[in-house]
Amino acid sequence: MRRISWIIAMVLCFSGLLTACGPKDAESVVKDLNEVVGDLESYQGSGVMTLYSGETPQEYKVEVWHQKPSYYRIALTNAKKNITQIVLRNDDGVFVLTPSLNKSFRFQSNWPDDQGQVYLYETLVRSIVGDNARQFADEDDSYVFDVAANYNTHSLVRQKIWLDKENYSPKHVAVSDANANVVVDVKFDKFEFGTKFEKESFDMQRNMSTGAGQNTTPEEGNTSTINEDVNTPEVTVPESGDKDQGSDQPDQPQGGQPGDEVGGEVDPDDSATLAPGAEEEEASSELGDFGVIEPTYLPNGVNMKDEPTIMETADDYAVMLRYEGTYNYTIIEARPQDRASSYAATTPVDLGFTIGMMTTDLPQTLTWFDEGMEYRITSDNLPVAEMVQIAASMQDQSGK
Repeated sequence: MRRISWIIAMVLCFSGLLTACGPKDAESVVKDLNEVVGDLESYQGSGVMTLYSGETPQEYKVEVWHQKPSYYRIALTNAKKNITQIVLRNDDGVFVLTPSLNKSFRFQSNWPDDQGQVYLYETLVRSIVGDNARQFADEDDSYVFDVAANYNTHSLVRQKIWLDKENYSPKHVAVSDANANVVVDVKFDKFEFGTKFEKESFDMQRNMSTGAGQNTTPEEGNTSTINEDVNTPEVTVPESGDKDQGSDQPDQPQGGQPGDEVGGEVDPDDSATLAPGAEEEEASSELGDFGVIEPTYLPNGVNMKDEPTIMETADDYAVMLRYEGTYNYTIIEARPQDRASSYAATTPVDLGFTIGMMTTDLPQTLTWFDEGMEYRITSDNLPVAEMVQIAASMQDQSGK
């Protein structure tokens, strides 16, 4: 009897070891993910994000830093043009930085608590934990979840998330539309937990300096900082069939003079901000004509109204294109200038190739910066999805 009891005990012990070391199911992985997020202090990841929302794929290098409780730094670099934009959160708020143009925008926001991003670990875990209808697979060295996508856009429906079996770090994320076409694809080549960051890693001026390839902190006043209580960037994908109606667009966009900020009104005594010792004439001499970029995409029933209109003053040079038909809108192309201004409420919009600013009042204006140029689409009735698709069609073109 003693021998039989000993054999039974050994069998039970061996079975327990096999169970502990065997494959995990979805519930056990979800439990572990909750513990990982609960103990999360910091992380650093990098990889490549590809957007398939336009005619040609847009590829970004992505770098993401996070430090508890609420410090974030996301750098998006256009792999082809080597232009970087940075989304930053620190004690002062949320910033969108374009170091190459010496531009910064500040928002009071709860991002990323109120909005998810495909390259943020907390967003991915929240999507997995929150989907009770999640699908699970065990593949080689990865746990794979197929869950609902929660990115504040109806175009992104499902997502597959590959997690490393050893530490649950993300390896790959593929977000699909209603037709199961991958729209956003992120492949991480590095992801580490417990990263030790320097004190100034999340400082706005420090990031403006390093992002511009400089070794020193910019002088005070070189950057236009805007304070608004608005939402923060999200991946925005054009949606077909979205035909919001509105009033006709006037020939001239409201508040749309060359050099003005998004939806802003420039005070009469506002002037371009120059580096110490610089002369105003030097800033003006850098302005001049440029090749006009015309969008290759037009919404159905829309045509260009007439030839591009040149709007040239002593300080500014800009070109306006007007379109009419199903939607009426204007496109203004100008060289940006640092200028103090008062802002209407705006919402940052991730255009894929850059981050744009969308006003919330009519007429709506979408503004973005690209390769040293400022672009604005203004309309009373053009849907946001159409604006995004028009902006995407203006990339990688030579000016006429």
